[in-house]
Amino acid sequence: MSFVKTPVRGMPEQTPRDMELREYALGKIKSTYKKYGFTQIETPAVEHIENLTSKQGGENEQLIFKILKRGEKLQKSENFDDLCDCGLRYDLTVPLARFYANNSNDLPNPFKSLQMGPVWRADSPQKGRYRQFTQCDIDILGDATNLAEMELITATANMLYELGLGGSKVRVNDRRILKAMASFCGFPEEKHSVIFIILDKYDKIGLEGVKKSLLELGLEESGVESYCKFFNGSTDLFSCRDYFRDEWANVVPENVISNLEDIIATSRDILSGKGQVVFDPTLVRGMSYYTGPIFEIELSSYKLSVAGGGRYDEMIGKYSGGSTPACGFSIGFERIIDIMKNNETPIGAGDEEKIAYLITREAPLEKKREVLQKAAALREAGVCVLVSMRNKNFYAQKDKLRLYGYTKFVDVYPDTRL
Repeated sequence: MSFVKTPVRGMPEQTPRDMELREYALGKIKSTYKKYGFTQIETPAVEHIENLTSKQGGENEQLIFKILKRGEKLQKSENFDDLCDCGLRYDLTVPLARFYANNSNDLPNPFKSLQMGPVWRADSPQKGRYRQFTQCDIDILGDATNLAEMELITATANMLYELGLGGSKVRVNDRRILKAMASFCGFPEEKHSVIFIILDKYDKIGLEGVKKSLLELGLEESGVESYCKFFNGSTDLFSCRDYFRDEWANVVPENVISNLEDIIATSRDILSGKGQVVFDPTLVRGMSYYTGPIFEIELSSYKLSVAGGGRYDEMIGKYSGGSTPACGFSIGFERIIDIMKNNETPIGAGDEEKIAYLITREAPLEKKREVLQKAAALREAGVCVLVSMRNKNFYAQKDKLRLYGYTKFVDVYPDTRL
């Protein structure tokens, strides 16, 4: 049986250079969110199968890595569905819901949560899509007001700015607006979910593609024509209130419009030049558990979505048995890392001094001890020090170390004075 040296497809491994970049980014993300009062928690990678298949995760429930029962329990299983009792988490939202239901008595209210960790989906791996990847989530549980949305939007846009990725564009919508538009066009409620899935492909298939797909769904042509009018043209220049006026004046309830207007205007003012905030009626977000405002952030310089989220007021209560308003943002960490790699983002430039002592083979034991003592004193002073033997090809050795931030090199010969 041969030894396979490559990782399982879709399960990435990280080089030391990769880890330096990832740790740098995670540190920046963590420090920025902590300024906003978010506190970090950790949930297990393995979750109860009942929670993962609770119809809260949308299409992700079809991508669960299921874990077989063990030992005697497995032998007693009578059918295929009974073989598994747990699985690897496919996101951080379902574990958060269970965590809050289990620990809410010991947590502040509202609770501002920060989670960072790997998730798994049994997807078809391809460029930019993995079976194992890192997610970073912030959530506010227990706040029914739009202050939660404002905090989530401004915190995440500021975090991207702190990472050196420039300004961002936050697109905002509301699931209640999506439902109101569909109902206005006479679409039956039981078909809303599939209609929204089609609309979610607007960027890829265009308005004509949306129209064709809706007609293939068997919807009335007059309703489809009315529906497509909602998305005919750019909306960036319109506020939510201006958009729903004249013939659409009574499509969306006033409280929904005013709530979204407050979120957009306030977030825009706070962010100033760090990001745009715009209303986008084509924004859907795939998860079925969203109940109110939804949002997505793209980096202005890359035209690439890197974070998204929304309000999901009904989800936590399904686990806890009580009503708990909730709102969250999930960051596409792997996309951010890919951008930072392509940009050759400097890691910790100016943050710390990094010195490499490279000892030649001829140096005696006393010289090695002297170097180690010197290194110990520098480390006590907060300096990062590498002590290593000097390679024959020391030019290549130093070039690689420079990639990891080392700026000062000391070649240690038998007569070197430290």
